[in-house]
Amino acid sequence: MGDESAKRAAQEYLAGKLSAEGQRHEDKLNREAAEKLGPAVWKTVADAVLAQCREWNGIANEQTFTCRETMLGDLRILCAGRSRQMVVHFDSRKLLVIIKNSARLEHEKDVVLFVEGYATAGGRDARLMRNGEPVNLSLLITGELRVLAGLGRRAN
Repeated sequence: MGDESAKRAAQEYLAGKLSAEGQRHEDKLNREAAEKLGPAVWKTVADAVLAQCREWNGIANEQTFTCRETMLGDLRILCAGRSRQMVVHFDSRKLLVIIKNSARLEHEKDVVLFVEGYATAGGRDARLMRNGEPVNLSLLITGELRVLAGLGRRAN
């Protein structure tokens, strides 16, 4: 009986060790995917912001938002008739997308999104995460543009 419990304990130890090594390897592959695909994720973000600004301007039939790319590659969105702006920045070293919106209330923090690699059936991909959850980019951008325009975050 003693031999059996020692054997079981040793197997549990090995399983835990292999599991930890497997997780470290998975984390390494995810980090490499995020680093490799980070610029593509940033392009998706930038394209989505520009598209939503164009769509808003088209629906409003006026140039409500003006989007410009800064010298550093950030996006700066200005709202007509308001002294507020939104800046969308990509930190390629930290794999972060940061949205600073000066129209937010003072106690509200900047939106910080993390580029995360993950396994797919066909290999690896990357996505934006916030608070451990995948980001609905369209919804996030719409909310930020509403705040910038002086509306509430949600439609009534």
